[in-house]
Amino acid sequence: MALFLCFFLFLLLSSSSASACDRCLHHSKAAYFSNASALSAGACGYDSLALGLSGGHLAAGVSSLYKDGAGCGACFQIRCKNPSLCSSAGTRVTLTDLTQSNQTDFVLSSRAFRAMANKGMGQAILKLGIVDVEYKRIPCEYKNQDLAVRVEESSQKPNYLAIKLLYQGGQTEVVAMDIARVGSSNWNFMSRNHGAVWDTSRVPAGALQFRFVVTAGFDGKWIWAKTVLPADWKTGVTYDCGVKITDIAKEGCSPCDDGHWG
Repeated sequence: MALFLCFFLFLLLSSSSASACDRCLHHSKAAYFSNASALSAGACGYDSLALGLSGGHLAAGVSSLYKDGAGCGACFQIRCKNPSLCSSAGTRVTLTDLTQSNQTDFVLSSRAFRAMANKGMGQAILKLGIVDVEYKRIPCEYKNQDLAVRVEESSQKPNYLAIKLLYQGGQTEVVAMDIARVGSSNWNFMSRNHGAVWDTSRVPAGALQFRFVVTAGFDGKWIWAKTVLPADWKTGVTYDCGVKITDIAKEGCSPCDDGHWG
């Protein structure tokens, strides 16, 4: 685990630059799905819980944004570039799915797509179907909600545990995760099963704690959740981790753009 973390930090540091910013402005196109359930049932594995992440303002992103699942739950501010049709503020979306489109960086829920439009222009933007956009990564904010884990129904005591990460704040990605019995320093690694779902077949007995490596600044950092699952944990239940993630991971932008809309 230590070797992995060192290698991970080396990659982050070697890819950063003096012009790195909190967030970079990107230009692409966006389309939409008429049914938001197609996005909530997507590759991240959030299912119906996705609708509670950003009020139905959901997005599928290309593989460079999905990042093999590490991008699940990331928040973006996105606006279309037609000033006569769209507002200057745009809308914020949460990434919940992967798109294989070679035309757009995003496929949005219809609610999020309409939200980019000026008042009264929602149907007009829907008729276009695809629009030029600019977007930036922004921190996710869950003011009254800590990081949480949901025990998946596929979990089977005593040997197999699958959990889904929810309400990951800040502008971060979880890149590694360990599990241990509360009070023990004997950590076992967990693997990303898919999207926001992590699992292990080496489940300690008793109450369980987790630790995470998240992207932060130009590096990674450990975050400990010291008492999360009780010894009698149950499938289908969401447990509060008791920690908030508020860190900001830097991007290397060329040219540097600190996230201000032009």
